[in-house]
Amino acid sequence: MGSEGPAAVTIHVTGFKKFHGVSENPTETIVSNLKEYTEKKGLPKGVILGSCSVLETAGQGALPQLYQTLQSALTGKDSESSCSGRIIWLHFGVNSGASRFAVERQAANEATFRCPDEMGWKPQKVPIIPADGGISRTSLPVEEITKALAKKGFEVMTSDDAGRFVCNYVYYHSLRFAEQNGIKSLFVHVPLFLTIDEETQMKFAASLLVVLASLCQ
Repeated sequence: MGSEGPAAVTIHVTGFKKFHGVSENPTETIVSNLKEYTEKKGLPKGVILGSCSVLETAGQGALPQLYQTLQSALTGKDSESSCSGRIIWLHFGVNSGASRFAVERQAANEATFRCPDEMGWKPQKVPIIPADGGISRTSLPVEEITKALAKKGFEVMTSDDAGRFVCNYVYYHSLRFAEQNGIKSLFVHVPLFLTIDEETQMKFAASLLVVLASLCQ
């Protein structure tokens, strides 16, 4: 027992559907095609791609779906990896004004939506969890992740500001869930396909899975 080497890292991925001003969300395409893409290209030993879910671009109204998705990783078939804490939740969101990928270090405990979400909610300066402090940070090594991806030739940066819209809202809840359950969570913003083409973004997503797993072995 224990002679097998490090346990595999299971990475569950989410993206978002369309929302105001973004009729085609690249993260919906990335997440919907990631299983097939990684099966074709292959993933190294020790990297398992778990569930791939596309969330409604909504805050409060999408929480039941979000928590059902998060909880499924702990209670599903692949829950054997949860005892070792080798589960990562990887969330993709789009920043339509971005020119490169951004690995988000933290989420702010504030919802200020510039437009209503897809369920019509438009909070202004509302704490996401009133009892909490101001910021929640990922326990993953963001600088190392960014450097490893840059070495592979991707235009990527670290970020301390995930905005105050749905991306930040989901990330904040995911970080809390991760901390409470001994797992890890990360959010990455991607540009539109007009800025960085689909094939490059698929390569980026697959490379990110490998980088994350290698840093958590």
